[in-house]
Amino acid sequence: MPDHAAPDAEKPVTEVAPGVFRIADTCHVYVVRAPDEAGPAHAGTAVAIDFGSGRVLDHLAEMGVDRITDVLMTHHHRDQGQGLPRAVAAGIRVHVPPVERDHFAELDEVWAGHAVYNDYNLRQERFSLLESVPVAEVVPEYRRCDYAGTTVEVVPTPGHTTGSVSYLMERDGRRIAFTGDLIHSPGRVWSLAATQWSFTENEGPAMTVLSSLQLAARDLDLLLPSHGAPITEPAAALRLLARRMNTYVDTRRARPWDLPKLLEDPFTRVTEHLLMNRGSQSYSYVLLSAGGAALLFDFGYDMMTGLPPGADRASRRPWLASLPALRQRYGVTAVEVAVPTHYHDDHVAGMNLLRDVEGTEIWAPGHVADVLENPLWEDLPCTWYDPVPVDRRLALNGTVRWREYDITVYDQPGHTRYAAAYVFTVDGVKVLVSGDQQTGTGEPGGPREILNYQYRNQFRLGDYTASARLYRQVAPRLMISGHWAPRWVDEAYLDLLDQVAAEQERVHRDLLPLEELAIGVDGVLARIAPYHSRAAPGEVLRFRVSLSNPLRSAQRAVIRPVVPVGWVATPETVVVTLPPLGHEVVHFATTAGAPRLRARLAVDVRIGELHLGQHAEAVVDVTKPHAGMTGTGAG
Repeated sequence: MPDHAAPDAEKPVTEVAPGVFRIADTCHVYVVRAPDEAGPAHAGTAVAIDFGSGRVLDHLAEMGVDRITDVLMTHHHRDQGQGLPRAVAAGIRVHVPPVERDHFAELDEVWAGHAVYNDYNLRQERFSLLESVPVAEVVPEYRRCDYAGTTVEVVPTPGHTTGSVSYLMERDGRRIAFTGDLIHSPGRVWSLAATQWSFTENEGPAMTVLSSLQLAARDLDLLLPSHGAPITEPAAALRLLARRMNTYVDTRRARPWDLPKLLEDPFTRVTEHLLMNRGSQSYSYVLLSAGGAALLFDFGYDMMTGLPPGADRASRRPWLASLPALRQRYGVTAVEVAVPTHYHDDHVAGMNLLRDVEGTEIWAPGHVADVLENPLWEDLPCTWYDPVPVDRRLALNGTVRWREYDITVYDQPGHTRYAAAYVFTVDGVKVLVSGDQQTGTGEPGGPREILNYQYRNQFRLGDYTASARLYRQVAPRLMISGHWAPRWVDEAYLDLLDQVAAEQERVHRDLLPLEELAIGVDGVLARIAPYHSRAAPGEVLRFRVSLSNPLRSAQRAVIRPVVPVGWVATPETVVVTLPPLGHEVVHFATTAGAPRLRARLAVDVRIGELHLGQHAEAVVDVTKPHAGMTGTGAG
């Protein structure tokens, strides 16, 4: 989208509310002057919402402002912030939406990651800044913070971009929202093209509907958009936009999608005290206590309307859109605990936000907790961008008490090596939470049961036979999963799971030379950890290499680290004896060289006469030190 500068005839500064000014620029920049009651420490200071080309700095005196201390960005597009280098030079702190931090602070990496050929990503990512700017902080979504003597509440409002936020404040008894490009005028948006994130889906328009409805419920008096005039009847304007945009969504879908109804109540009762969130990208489940508390099984992309292309942070949006309905319709007073079945992002993306906003504790078995807390230690798919700290580690084959429920935790490898099943009884029904293990759709004469395994998830032959055995041992009445409807269990279904597990093993044994080499079905005999590290030049990095012997006799293994030119590995060669079909761990260290993204290391592996070559790799981002940076290379 091109920049749209204000006409020369337009007055550059307009006071749109007492002490709130609009500056005509590449977008409307708003300046909120510190109120008198903020005290002498804030006299003459102000906070800006977005920054445009930086023109605002030329008009401070007209607003009675000596200096702007902070700028709050609604989203990353260039018309909102191309002048941020001027802000930084003036000593102004820059605060940005959490989802879009990299689109301000790590633009070399963001621009390098843009696809050029065969690109299916329609998000307007190339409309971000050309160069990085220092970011002071990300803004605290769902919470309030003071800037230049003004208290501001941060509300997620995805639609124009995935990470867009709006800022709410009170001034002289009026509740004002700075909405970025969520809305242009009653019932209209500044850009439909910006809301189109992928070729055939409607993620942006659908999330615009949900954002508009949530903001309409906030009892606002004034909307101040980035493009468009002030809106003095916010609720009517936002609801009109929601209706029109829902109509737009329906013109591009085979079936109508009642988004207002979904937002009003995204839950389906499985039993009286067990709810399924059908609006989440991976279904999360709510276990209700008689006292009003709730425990969640999984919590990834709440009320997500699709997954846009891309794997960058800004392509994924955690938020808490279903929680108001949980409180209003089901009497939930506290979301006390969240329990993940496994570490994949669609099951855990929202857990840090739950902790920060709701005070929710995260409970997980140790093997899942290890990945949550150090997601780049191994080369695993679908890990979340940030560590997810675990408050309580659960013992496998143990039982934990939450409120009136006893929950038993079982190891359940298959979909991924690091996964768990949970068993509890609610409303007289024994329930097993299976995560993404299998589809749960197998019915006589219907679609076949599909085992949901991926080799990079470190699936192993025998995992599904073990889980089928577990299900028979536990004998649940009901199984609930991440992407398929709850499944009432009978003997025929347990028999079916035995059969498909046996078939899976037979097919793999037919296809792989497992009699000659007891190699895992993923074909991996060595792994380096940590797989991904960050380091400063000259920092010592330590790695561990896990080895597996595929032969039924003891073998001499030779491991030779391969590091970038100019780096030196210590030791240069490691020799170890592997027991028959056994495992061993060895270590090496190296020193990071000059700054470089994705510096590659490998280990050349020989096990007896089997020369695997550079069988395993790891990557290191070597960057110039900056405040708050810590390396992750310690073994």
